[in-house]
Amino acid sequence: MILNFFYNKFDKTKQRFHFNEFMISFHDFVFKNKENKQENIIDKFVQKLKNKSKLIYLDEFQVTNIVDAMILGSLFKKIFDENIKVLFSSNTKINDLYKDGLQRDQFLPFIKIMKERSYETQLIIQDDYRKSVKNRNERYFYPLNESTNFKLNKFFRKITKNLTNQEMILSIKGRKLTIKNYFNGIARFDFKELCSKNIGAEDYIKITEVCNFIVIENIPIFNSDNSNQQQRFITLIDILYEKNIPLMITSQLQLDLLSSSEDLKKIFKRTISRLYELTSIKYTKL
Repeated sequence: MILNFFYNKFDKTKQRFHFNEFMISFHDFVFKNKENKQENIIDKFVQKLKNKSKLIYLDEFQVTNIVDAMILGSLFKKIFDENIKVLFSSNTKINDLYKDGLQRDQFLPFIKIMKERSYETQLIIQDDYRKSVKNRNERYFYPLNESTNFKLNKFFRKITKNLTNQEMILSIKGRKLTIKNYFNGIARFDFKELCSKNIGAEDYIKITEVCNFIVIENIPIFNSDNSNQQQRFITLIDILYEKNIPLMITSQLQLDLLSSSEDLKKIFKRTISRLYELTSIKYTKL
C-alpha cells in the first residue's frame, strides 16, 4: 500500500512490473534482437526502458534461477548508470538474495551494486490484514478425502453451470501448454500439472490471460524433497495475486498449518497470507 501510494504520486514517466514480468520482458527483448550480435543487448534494453520511464517499480523482487542471477549485475549497473530510479519490494534482504543458489559467487557483484546504490528498509507490520475475519477462506478445503472432494465438486458444478468444457491450448514461445479442464475462463488443475512440470512464471502469466477463476487440487505437504515444486507454487501464487485471480483449493493441511521446506519457510509465509485472501468468499470475479 505504501509503495503503491508513492508510485501513484510520482508525477513523471514511470512503469510498474511484477519482477517476473520484468525479467520475461528482458528475455523476450533478447530473443527478438538475437540477430544484432554486434550491439550490446543490455545497453539497448536499458535505453528503451529509459525512453519510457524515469522510475520503475519492481514488485516481488526475488532471484530464484541461475539465468537471471548471472544477468542482474550487468543489467542493474546499467540501469543505475542511466539514472533510472528503481523502487523494489521484496521479502528478502539484499544480503540474502539468491542465498545458496548455484554459482552464487558470480551473483555477488549484483549484491555489491545494490548495497552501494540503493536504500534498504524493513517494514514491520504486526497484523496481517489478509487473515482478518473479512477474509474467511471459504474456498479452501482440507484434508484430502471424499468429503472434501464432494464439497469441491459441488462448488465447481455451481460455478460452471451451463458452461461447456473446451480444452484451451496456449502457445508460449513455440511451446504448447494445454488446459484440459477449461470452462469459459474457469480452469481446474491438479497441483502436479502446475508445479511438478518444468514450467514457470511465463507459463503462469499466460494462464492468467485466459482465466478469471482457478481451481487447484491436491496441495501436498511441502518438505525438502519437493522444494522445487514448492518454489513453483510460490511463484504461481505471487502471479495469481498480482493478476487478481480468485482461487479454490484442496489441500492435505489447513491453511495456517501448511508445511514448508526449511529454505523456503520465510517467503512461504507470504504465500499463506495471500492464499487467505485469494480463497476468501468476498474475493471473486464470478
